[in-house]
Amino acid sequence: MTGQELIDIMDQANRRVHIVGSPENGIIAALDLEGRLFAVLNGRVLNRVVQAAILNRSDKTTFLNPGGDALWPAPEGSCLGYEYGSGEWRVPPAITGAVWKVAEQPENKTVIRAEIDMVNNRQLGIPCEFERHIKIRHTASALMQNVTEVIRYIGARPLAKDEFLLAPWSLCQFESGRGKKVILPPPADNEIWDMYGSSHSKRRLSKDIYVVDTNTEERFQLGLGAGVPWIEFVSGNEFRVRRYAGVLPEGQYPIDISDISPGQLPSGRGVNLSVYCDPSGFMEMEACGGCSGILEPGTELSVNIITEYSMNAG
Repeated sequence: MTGQELIDIMDQANRRVHIVGSPENGIIAALDLEGRLFAVLNGRVLNRVVQAAILNRSDKTTFLNPGGDALWPAPEGSCLGYEYGSGEWRVPPAITGAVWKVAEQPENKTVIRAEIDMVNNRQLGIPCEFERHIKIRHTASALMQNVTEVIRYIGARPLAKDEFLLAPWSLCQFESGRGKKVILPPPADNEIWDMYGSSHSKRRLSKDIYVVDTNTEERFQLGLGAGVPWIEFVSGNEFRVRRYAGVLPEGQYPIDISDISPGQLPSGRGVNLSVYCDPSGFMEMEACGGCSGILEPGTELSVNIITEYSMNAG
């Protein structure tokens, strides 16, 4: 799909967009689609795009996942997460119906912002602003996307550590399957783990690089600690995407983002980067920020995430 074709689909669905760079080489920010970002290089949209999810709307029974690169609140599950406020898993309308706007456009940067009032799985309301500070750099065969993800607490009272858990969480989607893989530097045993079922048959050490096969009949997700500096998705011989998550601000710590029962407490195992693979044919390169000990009014939870898109030669 070309960048212009994606813009036309957004227009057909009456969804506003903002372009950072150009429709041929840049980022299409879908302001009426959760503020998702779609990277375009040499005219081609590289992220996964689900046209039906753009043209239609999610509701409490069905989440239509449009692809791209989303900013969500973590964690997903546990008693302190944000996807089980109604008892069953759902992406809350505070996320799917958020109104994103271009808030600032200083030189070489675009800031988009939305007010999102969340309810955690203990039914505590947490009013916030979400921001994505977007910078890009384009060369002949590459696009570097530099985004600082921010969740700002705008509530009236401080929240104690046992009341909440919250971190910015970027989920960047691609088509997965046969011939497509994720590579990363060989991790120490304590820096990689399965968040759900075992994925050992899908990952291996090949010479001096660790390889994860994205072609799967069962969903799996790898948690990666701060000792893993980057992950890279290789889409056959077409293109590749490398992601880095920056050092967390002082006083913020990584958290467990996993989709566990809302009756459970989160574990203390914090995620820096993550790889999710789904049997329906898509995968996510995820990068996570951290949480503060106490959430004071005005607290900003943030992480800088660099995503490098490049076309393979030949």
